[in-house]
Amino acid sequence: MRFTAYELVAVGMTHCEIEEGFVLVGGVKIHYESAGTGRPLLLLHGLVGSAKNWRQNIAFLAGDSRVYAIDLFNMGESERVPGLDAGLEATADRVVECMDALGLDEVDVAGHSHGGAVAMMLAARHADRVRRLILFAPANPFCDLGHQLIRFYKTRFGVWFARQIPFFPRMLKATALSRMYGDSSRVTEVALDGYIASLHVPGTIDHVLQIVRRWSVDMGLLQFSLAKLTGKPTLLIWGDRDRAVGLSSGRQLQRILPLSRLIVIPGVGHIPFEEQPDICNKAMRDWLASTPPAA
Repeated sequence: MRFTAYELVAVGMTHCEIEEGFVLVGGVKIHYESAGTGRPLLLLHGLVGSAKNWRQNIAFLAGDSRVYAIDLFNMGESERVPGLDAGLEATADRVVECMDALGLDEVDVAGHSHGGAVAMMLAARHADRVRRLILFAPANPFCDLGHQLIRFYKTRFGVWFARQIPFFPRMLKATALSRMYGDSSRVTEVALDGYIASLHVPGTIDHVLQIVRRWSVDMGLLQFSLAKLTGKPTLLIWGDRDRAVGLSSGRQLQRILPLSRLIVIPGVGHIPFEEQPDICNKAMRDWLASTPPAA
């Protein structure tokens, strides 16, 4: 369902209007931004992100697609639900429920990092609901970067430390985000806000910790599910300075997915669509309009 007019916000942005509102999914408010006309394109942000992360992409993509950027469950401006199943399969199924609430039968899906893993699981479990995939450095079973960090956040001290992150000085949060960029000078205050705005909302850190606890199990499930994606046209976009999800794992995904193409952007880190939006916007538009590659 859609909320009434007074619960929607329209914001003018270049050549289109971005509508901001909520839909109910299982009785829970899910926040989204949408714009444009054409074939539906669903945007899924990464861990601790939000729909705001796509602020440099929505207006451009809306020239050819009806774009929906959602705040994933227990993230962004979406309602928090204590104890919500944070697993990839459950999250992918809830995205389908969100599509139903928005009246979307079939979509193209672009996902980043953890959102990219959700996108792959979505396409594997609900193949008839996804036409094409665009994956920006998606979390995947072939990446061994970050394993020590994941193990740390599973410890008692790691959990305590994670709960302190919302109270860290803004400068420290900016430093952490800059490590996700190939060129730290490209980090803007608006970009930083897109990742830290919801950290103070009760329930956000708990949900992230649940995702981390399930990480190994979910990556195993995802690896098993990749066989179901061999017939799905998939565009992989990576920065060659990605410190979070290694480019070598992207090359492995490309080998496994016969209808895939890999674009590597020099000098770019883990968030290509924010760091080099012009390059990524054109790549996305061209991929969605092109003839699918031959196996």
